[in-house]
Amino acid sequence: MGSAPVRLQRVSLELILEPGPLLEPIEKALAQHGAPLRWAITACTSLPEGQRWIRLEAMVLHGAP
Repeated sequence: MGSAPVRLQRVSLELILEPGPLLEPIEKALAQHGAPLRWAITACTSLPEGQRWIRLEAMVLHGAP
């Protein structure tokens, strides 16, 4: 029985987040691209409305069981 090959992919995301905890919205955004192996916030800026703009760099797996 063949299974899908596991692929490693680099992902770069820019998100605008509301004030509050960061972990849940980051994990949710990354899950749309695969299973995250590692990730880092590489840039962050406060916006006038109280929101935060962040850039994420991540490595995700596709096809993992």
